Amino acid sequence: MRRFPRLALAAALLCAAPLTLAKDLTVSAAASLKEAFQEINTAYQKAHPDTQIRLNTAASGVLLQQLVQGAPVDVLATADQETMDKAAEAKVIAPATRRTFALNDLVLIQPKNAAFRVTRLQDLTNAKVQRIAVGNPASVPAGRYTKGALEKAGLWNAVSGKVISTQNVRQALDYVSRGEVDAGFVYRTDAMLIRDQVRIVRAVPLETPVSYAIAVTASSKDAAEAARYLNFIQSREGNRILQKYGFNPARR
Repeated sequence: MRRFPRLALAAALLCAAPLTLAKDLTVSAAASLKEAFQEINTAYQKAHPDTQIRLNTAASGVLLQQLVQGAPVDVLATADQETMDKAAEAKVIAPATRRTFALNDLVLIQPKNAAFRVTRLQDLTNAKVQRIAVGNPASVPAGRYTKGALEKAGLWNAVSGKVISTQNVRQALDYVSRGEVDAGFVYRTDAMLIRDQVRIVRAVPLETPVSYAIAVTASSKDAAEAARYLNFIQSREGNRILQKYGFNPARR
């Protein structure tokens, strides 16, 4: 009987076996979600080892512009509803997949060793407060929340000249932690990451609560896998991780 060459046999078996192709997801998430999503992604990949996740973090407005300009993204997560509204208007997300998945608080913070201790928003007008870190309201939701709150309190015009504009909320946190500014506005979850370096003065009252939106993009190459990822975000494990980092999971 003619022997089947080993190499040919191996090739035949390889062709006959079903191919399991690795799946790749690119997730663009607001800067304040970085640590929470890193842990969520690790947990997701452990549960679904055939999927690899690439995480891209920046200000929500920047992420939207990247997506509009054609960046290959499967999931978009923003720190506000307004940016996601714009994404829907630009038709870069699948509207039916959109959901609110987490809540947060905007807080006023100072360096732990600040010479002048602020106790209320009105103290920001004091001459001893010269530099205030605020995310750029044009692209950073935290900055937009801050400007709205200060305008409502009648303080924006008085303090706008002291504002140091930052590219994202984490840059504002960094400025405060290093004592380069006298105060700043970030999310509570950001301040919790370095509680030994900054002091939370108070939560800032807002007309619209800080809520995070997430959706599968219209250009996703694997919408089914992206949808499974969204479900994981709001699963018991996903919610546990969000709470670990100070977020309040939103009800489904």
